Amino acid sequence: MPHKAADRIRNVALIGHRGCGKTSLHEAMLFEAGAANRLGTVADGTTVSDHESDEQEREMSIDVSVASFDYDGRKINPIDTPGEPSFVADAAAALRVADAAVVVVNGVAGVEVHTERLWGRADAEGLARLVFVNMLDRERADFFAAFRSLKSAFGPHVVATEIPIGSEHDVRGVVDLIDLKAFVYSGAERGNAEEVEIPAELRAQAEEYREKLMDEVAENSDQLMERYLEGEEIDHDEIVGVLKQGVTAGKIFPVTCGVATKNLGTNRLLNALVEDLPSPAMRGAVLATGADGEAIEVEPDEDGSLVAYVFKTLADPYAGRINLFRVYRGTLRSDSQSMNVSRHQKERIGQLGQPLGKELAPVPELGAGDIGAVAKLKQTQAGDVLGEESGEAAFPKLDLPAPVMAFAYEPKSKGDEEKAAAAVRRLSEEDPTLDVHRDAQTGEQIIAGLTQVHVEVIVARMKSRFGVDIDLHPPRVPYQETIRGPAKAHARYKKQSGGRGQFADCKIEIEPAEDGVGLDFVNQIKGASIPGSFIPAVEKGIAEAMEHGTVAGYPVKDVRVRLVDGKHHDVDSSEMAFKVAGSMAFKQAMDEAGPVLLEPIVRLTVSCPEDVVGDVIGDLNSRRGHPLGMGPKGAMTEVKADVPMAEVLDYAPDLRSISGGRADFSMEFERYEEVPVQLTEKVVAVAQGDVQVSA
Repeated sequence: MPHKAADRIRNVALIGHRGCGKTSLHEAMLFEAGAANRLGTVADGTTVSDHESDEQEREMSIDVSVASFDYDGRKINPIDTPGEPSFVADAAAALRVADAAVVVVNGVAGVEVHTERLWGRADAEGLARLVFVNMLDRERADFFAAFRSLKSAFGPHVVATEIPIGSEHDVRGVVDLIDLKAFVYSGAERGNAEEVEIPAELRAQAEEYREKLMDEVAENSDQLMERYLEGEEIDHDEIVGVLKQGVTAGKIFPVTCGVATKNLGTNRLLNALVEDLPSPAMRGAVLATGADGEAIEVEPDEDGSLVAYVFKTLADPYAGRINLFRVYRGTLRSDSQSMNVSRHQKERIGQLGQPLGKELAPVPELGAGDIGAVAKLKQTQAGDVLGEESGEAAFPKLDLPAPVMAFAYEPKSKGDEEKAAAAVRRLSEEDPTLDVHRDAQTGEQIIAGLTQVHVEVIVARMKSRFGVDIDLHPPRVPYQETIRGPAKAHARYKKQSGGRGQFADCKIEIEPAEDGVGLDFVNQIKGASIPGSFIPAVEKGIAEAMEHGTVAGYPVKDVRVRLVDGKHHDVDSSEMAFKVAGSMAFKQAMDEAGPVLLEPIVRLTVSCPEDVVGDVIGDLNSRRGHPLGMGPKGAMTEVKADVPMAEVLDYAPDLRSISGGRADFSMEFERYEEVPVQLTEKVVAVAQGDVQVSA
């Protein structure tokens, strides 16, 4: 079967705050279009998109899910995205490959925090947007209050194309404002809409909102504006055509409504996807970067050279890697070869699939503008581009938050270290916001995510998919030690145990060195008091002694050591003896050089609403933070502060509590500073295993 042309495709991302009903709406669309045999529910774990066991247990989407189907002669590729901010990487990836977004809003809560953030991402990607006000059957649901919140958040060009008939438990239909027709729904089966007269009590309101709609539509066409002002009748096709142009250009944002769990308004939404939202062909060229770094336009031409962007990698324990991709140009065929131009590696393309949740229906080819999947590519993962051997194209990296919730982990079963490492490596391919690394100083294996929920999901998937059970605990703060003054030491190592003995004698002087030096070893031996062949052993002994300082056993940094004198024995001296003597001398000298404990300071950048700035700064002060200033950043206020790392290991849940989930933060290492004297005793006690000592 030949592929669909680019002008017959709709790629639509469903986005919105967690709990607004995106997955239920996705399910209703599949059911109404005949792609699913029954209307599954999130509560029962029977939806097409939430097919992972952890999604069903938590009753929320964790991964992006694509389900392709035909409707009214078009191929619709709706992408269900997670609304939980912990999994924003998948929502961002979906917006990258979509041509439009359906912004789903809870009819009770209206516009919520994450809705605004995702709207901003859709705007940055240049996507058309349509709003679906969902859950209108809930207690306290109010379409018009939600509509006002949309206007307030997203501006005057948000305009209703439908209003509901009834409210809360009595909602029973919608009024189409384009054609001034009413539809009531009975039951949840397919084809459950019946056209009726607009209820008399809604007639005036419907005409008022239609006039507002027509004012917005007419703004996008001088010809239509002139005829509209002269009172001429304008037919459906002309209104829809101009509306679609305005939506595609980001000048109009239509608002529809319904109840996804009751399949109320779903058919109207499907019609809106076809009539109001652009195809890849109508959207036109997208920008990429060519071989020389220049911007290039990639047109949705099915006969052009191949450009396909991989936006999601799934780590399946049985099928291996499954890559979801969008073809921007050219045609990708099953059982062919392609070049991963991002990695300069050839890939053998096996059977292409058209996704429907976890199922993949085999297809012979996918053309420009279409979305599909392929399994078992050896090198390719999310962010890569498939193309021609001589081609070169790249897309900007997704703007994703840095992981800030870190834990140290270790396998529960000894001997599972390699298995655990392989599991987290596979899962990090799925999720670019996951950071897995080994802390070079503490030696701990670290797993870091955006939130505690994020890390918990990863841990659960390691167990369910790969059979690896791990324990989490807070990572150790990488304290360091240094000295504040000069000191001298003389160490002699002498051992006689029959036969050849061990002898080494060395004198050193130490002093603080410049930041970042580590160990600055200076050989000032004159004559042959210590043979040159033993000097490196002294330096090695000092370096090893610096791995465990004398304050609390943390690594020592930025010390200059001068080897000034010593003695050796022609028979008993050895490299090992001078290594031990060097270590002994350094420990003696450090004890007399004013050793101090240093702690890492991080630069914390908090983005929060203005009304919680005072609470945020007060909390940072309580954490020994030093605020550096604040300033506007879009609709938010950005606060910067330098804070000891030890005080922000648990910052993510606390900030969420302070801001009601409306704030984000990032942090990066800045420098080391001396630990206040009153806290040093506590750190030492913890390092020695006695945590009862208070600061």
